[in-house]
Amino acid sequence: MKTQSKRIIILLVFLVFIIATVFADAPPEPGGGPGGGNGPVGGGSPVGSGAIVFIISGLIYGIRKSFMQLRRLSRS
Repeated sequence: MKTQSKRIIILLVFLVFIIATVFADAPPEPGGGPGGGNGPVGGGSPVGSGAIVFIISGLIYGIRKSFMQLRRLSRS
């Protein structure tokens, strides 16, 4: 019974991935026609704000770890 349920789950997961790729959009046109100019690399995706959030969370995590280490050392 367990092997049959595992097979069904694997089949369902496989079918979900197949269906998801079928409904995926086609890639955009490369552009760069005559006189049109090229867009930025990455298509103008907002990477900057995500990088800032990532850096700030890393700083907060590092400060917290340092604070907890100092607190542990002062107790000893």
